[in-house]
Amino acid sequence: MFWVVAILSVPAALGMILMRKAVHSAMLLAVVMLSLAVAYASLDAPFLAFVQVIVYTGAVLMLFLFVLMLVGVSSTDSLVETIRGQRLFAAVAGIAFIVLLLVGFGHVVLGSNKGLKAANANGNVFGLAQLLFTKYVFAFEVTSALLITAALGAMVLAHRERTSPRATQKDLARRRFQPGGQPTPLPGPGTYARHNAADMPALLPDGTTSDLSVSSVLSARSATTAELHVDLYGKTEQEAIAEEVAAIQEIEK
Repeated sequence: MFWVVAILSVPAALGMILMRKAVHSAMLLAVVMLSLAVAYASLDAPFLAFVQVIVYTGAVLMLFLFVLMLVGVSSTDSLVETIRGQRLFAAVAGIAFIVLLLVGFGHVVLGSNKGLKAANANGNVFGLAQLLFTKYVFAFEVTSALLITAALGAMVLAHRERTSPRATQKDLARRRFQPGGQPTPLPGPGTYARHNAADMPALLPDGTTSDLSVSSVLSARSATTAELHVDLYGKTEQEAIAEEVAAIQEIEK
């Protein structure tokens, strides 16, 4: 089982590093995390296997994917270093991590192993909790402090200072009644249209379309409404609107 998981996880890990698109790296990261969960389960460590699937694959990786959805898959990363000397710090951290791995491998190879039967004598969860809160309690607390520090650092970096005071409801209402404002709510898209699509302009009582009912983002797109909707039956947007106005007027008679 170990060799099967290794054959899957090692190429996935290399692909995660070498992929140019972030969404592909995230999907390969899911393969690596699931492979680790299978490896833990094959080593009689069911608690770590479930934690790997529930916490890392089910929570952390989904958070990565949600961030990619919000930022955009096709968005490019900025190559400008916002923090001076971060490459040097990354190199030092990488070297320290490699040394830590070598020390860990040396301890496993040269040290005396008790085996899984002795470690799981009272159960996997009990044995893991006993090690975490007795022998490795200091490392466990230091890791918790590092995670809390990372969360606080992320909130500080994401915090945005306001250059102007936040507009209150009174200010927004006053702005709407100023000259050039919109006192009444904007008309909903698709009113008296074939459907309530967000890009279908609403019809005013005189039969004309209201440009305010369509979002400026949708209006800026190059494709027209006739190109986006096949239910116009090959007609132009103006022809479809004229037919709808005539049908509404016929009903009102």
